[in-house]
Amino acid sequence: MRILIRTSKWAIWARRLASFSLPLLVIPVLLHRQRLIESATFHTMLAVALVVVVATVLTALIALVRLWFTGDKGWDRGFVALAVGLACLAPFGWAATMAARYPQATDIATADRQRLPLLLDEATATMSPPVRPSPFTLEAVFPNVKTRTYPLNAQQVYDVALQLVEERGWQVLARNGPITPDGEGRINARVTTLLGWLDDVVIAVAGGEEGASIDMRSVSLAASHDLGANGQRIEEYLAAFDTEVTELLRDNPNLTEPIIEAPATGAPIDVPLPPPRP
Repeated sequence: MRILIRTSKWAIWARRLASFSLPLLVIPVLLHRQRLIESATFHTMLAVALVVVVATVLTALIALVRLWFTGDKGWDRGFVALAVGLACLAPFGWAATMAARYPQATDIATADRQRLPLLLDEATATMSPPVRPSPFTLEAVFPNVKTRTYPLNAQQVYDVALQLVEERGWQVLARNGPITPDGEGRINARVTTLLGWLDDVVIAVAGGEEGASIDMRSVSLAASHDLGANGQRIEEYLAAFDTEVTELLRDNPNLTEPIIEAPATGAPIDVPLPPPRP
């Protein structure tokens, strides 16, 4: 007598759900990054994908438990479905971890935001109301989000700021360099995150007697929680700025010395001669 071993229906359905999970997660991200769908639509599609992913994991677990007791076929389908489901669930788990780790915020700045205005366009005109942490919370979570001052003039600091923006591939929306060494300059840039959200960055440079200072602001335009991205972006950028200025001063020790200009009449300048060689 031949014993018929059937394939578990739970394993079959788990494998079918898994085949939908990955496209439901990847396709919205690609569409969002290409600006083919709005952020609100993207959030809805992510919610649908999350429901399907959770259903995939639960169905796969039920299938594996039943296979253990019934001896039916379908172990391969069950394990593949579980692996795909857990892989698709990982980004949601990471987002939940970041949301629990960082306070809810969408607007982080080192200084008064009036000095760091956003560039008005279609994206900023329809942006969500900004969520700003208290100064105490900002100090506790992002202690390095502070104004920097360097022994350079405003133009030199502005050049380094623009260089770092371009190296990161941020889209420069507007830039106004300082007219004088003690003047002010500003850079407005836009960042497209991995999942397609838009963040605006504002960098302001101001010259002074003790050197030039730099302030920075990072704002999420269509999210209710930045998951710590804005604060991390500012800290990373300013840390790279510190490194860049340190290397610049090391390689150019005379960079901070004042420039001596010749008189308008063209008269020679008295320069002390070097001591005679022994």
